[in-house]
Amino acid sequence: MRDNIKGGALTETTFLVLLAVYQPNHGYGIMQFIERETNGRVVLGAGTLYGAINTLVKKKWIALFGDEADSKKKEYLITDIGKQKAEEELQRIEEVWKLASTMIKGDRGK
Repeated sequence: MRDNIKGGALTETTFLVLLAVYQPNHGYGIMQFIERETNGRVVLGAGTLYGAINTLVKKKWIALFGDEADSKKKEYLITDIGKQKAEEELQRIEEVWKLASTMIKGDRGK
């Protein structure tokens, strides 16, 4: 995943996975959350999803939740670092939205 390049932007996949694990969630649940919440616009394949999960675990943005030995399905939960990254991304998106709204409405430069 190419996150935090110069401008600090997260990939859409990364941001959506972080949002999906604000509550404990397993891989298939994450896939369902993303597909449902994007109205089918984003559908992740298993390879993409589990690659993202592995990267986010390595970055310590998400972590295994509960006792993984007692469950066939590993559940993940966002960490404090992950929440910080998600909040930073929300702020970045809000700034871009504000600029785009101003430009598209033609209010800028008049």
